[in-house]
Amino acid sequence: MIDTQTEEPFRERPLILDADGNRKWINACQPKGKWYNRRTVVGWLLLSFLIVAPFLQVDGHPFMQFDILGRKFYLFGAVIGSHDTFLLALIMAITVVSVVLFTAVFGRLFCGWLCPQTIFLEMVYRRIEYLFDGNHRTKTAVDDKALNSMRTFGKHLAFILVSVFFTNVFLSWFIGPYEVIKIASEPISSHVTGFTFMIVISLFYYGIYSYLREQVCTLFCPYGRMQGVLLDSKSITVIYDYKRGEPRGAKTSGDCIDCGSCIKVCPTGIDIKNGIQLECINCTACIDECNSVMRKIKKPENLIRYDSAFGIENGKRSLFNARTLAYSSVLVLLFAVLGFTLASQKEVSSILLRVTGTMYQEVSAKELSNMYELKMVNNTSQTKQLTLELLTPDKGRIFVMSRSITIKPNAEFSSIVQVILPKSTVQSTHTPITVQVKDGSKLIEEINANFIGPQK
Repeated sequence: MIDTQTEEPFRERPLILDADGNRKWINACQPKGKWYNRRTVVGWLLLSFLIVAPFLQVDGHPFMQFDILGRKFYLFGAVIGSHDTFLLALIMAITVVSVVLFTAVFGRLFCGWLCPQTIFLEMVYRRIEYLFDGNHRTKTAVDDKALNSMRTFGKHLAFILVSVFFTNVFLSWFIGPYEVIKIASEPISSHVTGFTFMIVISLFYYGIYSYLREQVCTLFCPYGRMQGVLLDSKSITVIYDYKRGEPRGAKTSGDCIDCGSCIKVCPTGIDIKNGIQLECINCTACIDECNSVMRKIKKPENLIRYDSAFGIENGKRSLFNARTLAYSSVLVLLFAVLGFTLASQKEVSSILLRVTGTMYQEVSAKELSNMYELKMVNNTSQTKQLTLELLTPDKGRIFVMSRSITIKPNAEFSSIVQVILPKSTVQSTHTPITVQVKDGSKLIEEINANFIGPQK
């Protein structure tokens, strides 16, 4: 008689749902091992940088700050203004290519080690949960409802307080830490908008880390789905050595005893033995847990390890291929363009444009004038006191309507400028003029424009 019963299809539904479509809460055990210790060190260093960086300053400017209201970005002491659109585009392109290259070579290493979502969830909120509920490895049932309610209340109160704290840290990256302290120390009525924004963001954080949790990685984050086109057989990821581990079981020839320990510590609830899956964030929890089991049964460690499918099959790694070399070449080119752009950046960038809709004006029987709009940007960290001089034609005059040109560090300046030329020097409808921008006796730059005159 032929058995027509078929096995249940692999992954016929999302891991976070049960057969009835209800959410399955993932209560991962706390990992133990060298990889978890390394991730803890990296995580706390990044959290420390997140908290401390807004307080650091370089030449009187924030070390890192994204001043959206002021339209300025401070990156490692360098100032990028709203006028530096080319620099912003370059930085964005470098970021995208770096992510693509890094993922193609090392898989989702960023997700497990550097992603803010993972760091906050695993290093902060889950630690709070372990404190109140146990690490799920040795958790025992408690029938005391009052005690359970108190523990749940304490856990969520801690979640809220931590969310408020990190919300203020987050805001300090945009408005500065001292402005955050000022808002917090003054009456709420003086900062209703800022206080409301802080409460909304705090509740948003609380909702993510108390309810959504790993669903941010498995359902909302597009990075996991990008893996399908970015990874290949030579990409380094957390992988199960199926050649060594199969067939599974306590009494089989494979090293894997199918104990399920790797699943219990997985923060997204997957079984790494089923291969690379979009939910895997390469957090290495399964590596530590499997190594612990291998030591107990006296088998070699690293049944689960950082490796590639190519490495498992052939016993060696090959990080680079034509695709990764192409990504690397593009990245080097972008960095070269960025370096050249920064090195060639002027102290002051100036534009002189004729006022739209205006023609020449007769100042007297012998002179004509044109009106221009002057825009300048100070790219330095010092206040600039500048002057304009008309270089050619040498018999003309130039006047700045604001009388003086004083530009604060990394600030913009605009004014109307009048250029007066003798009629004898205006030979056509478009006469070239050159204006010098000077800082005292030092020549900063020369600006070219056209002077509009009557037809001859």
